[in-house]
Amino acid sequence: MIEFKTPYTFDKVVRMFIGLTIIVLIFLLFKKLSPVLTPFFIGWLIAYLLNPIVNFFQFKLKFKSRILSIITTLILFFGSITGIILLLIPQIIRETNKFSVLIRDFTQNINYDTILPVSWQTALINYFEKIELIDLIKDPNIMSLVQKATPHLWSILNGSISFIVGLMIVIVVILYLIFILKDYEKMNASIPEIIPPKYRNLIMGIFDDIKSGMNSYFRGQSLIALIVAILFTIGFLIVGLPMAIVFGIFVGILNLVPYLQAVSIVPAAFLIIIKASEPGQTFVGVLIGVLIVYIAVQLIQDLILVPKIMGKVTGLKPAIILLSLSIWGALMGIIGLIIALPLTTLVISYYRRWVLEKHD
Repeated sequence: MIEFKTPYTFDKVVRMFIGLTIIVLIFLLFKKLSPVLTPFFIGWLIAYLLNPIVNFFQFKLKFKSRILSIITTLILFFGSITGIILLLIPQIIRETNKFSVLIRDFTQNINYDTILPVSWQTALINYFEKIELIDLIKDPNIMSLVQKATPHLWSILNGSISFIVGLMIVIVVILYLIFILKDYEKMNASIPEIIPPKYRNLIMGIFDDIKSGMNSYFRGQSLIALIVAILFTIGFLIVGLPMAIVFGIFVGILNLVPYLQAVSIVPAAFLIIIKASEPGQTFVGVLIGVLIVYIAVQLIQDLILVPKIMGKVTGLKPAIILLSLSIWGALMGIIGLIIALPLTTLVISYYRRWVLEKHD
């Protein structure tokens, strides 16, 4: 961690204010250009994670060219993902078929008398029986409603176009990934050259601190997310929850961002209702089983995984974590949620050392 020992002067305060203004303007520009910059950032982040493997093939295994090392790394990376998906597909298909059967049985066994009183059902039936379709079509208010709904229908039809655009974004990310990996070392070496000599040590020190913080955080959080995904999958399989593997992996992926697994409560409630509709199952029994899984995994995560794996990587209080996720998420979207904690830790550390002059 770099240290700041220069005394405060009026000139320094002005420079700090100008620097802060520049940072704010950069964030606003980033937010404006985020649709364009996001594929590049994703490609750079993946390249950052894969570059050690490329270097291993190039320098340790003595591959003849970097391009060959990149191709080998990408084949290994995407091949591993494809292999995992192929291994899971049979189980996912079985769970999907079972889930569709449960949905069908659930909808067929709905007792509408418990939802709507009989008198309400009779009134609705009588109302719709009296409606004349021709008069309804001629009603100008109805036609106005249809005209207003047309753009929404058109947006639904544009779903296929959105899919094509999404596919193009994936292709662009892969292209960025290849190009960044190819020139990764040259790009890193050229960064100091574009920084004024007066600020070179300061800025490169900040870059080194960011790199160190990112390494520790991503490795630890990714390992925690993987273990949590396995634990949730095993727990959901034990209690017999529909789509156990898919849902367990989904909750694990959410754990890449702390506290984001709370999002899984809504689909979990839906799966509990579907499971409770099976013969011999009760809503309370299924709910208790799922709650036990959530509580057990959360205890393992908080008492064992986080202290052992993450240690004091962040050291942030829960309220600060939620605040940092909100701020960085608002500024940078999903990317901001991913990098929120290491950046917040770095900002607090610099504040303590630079402003409060506390050198821990």
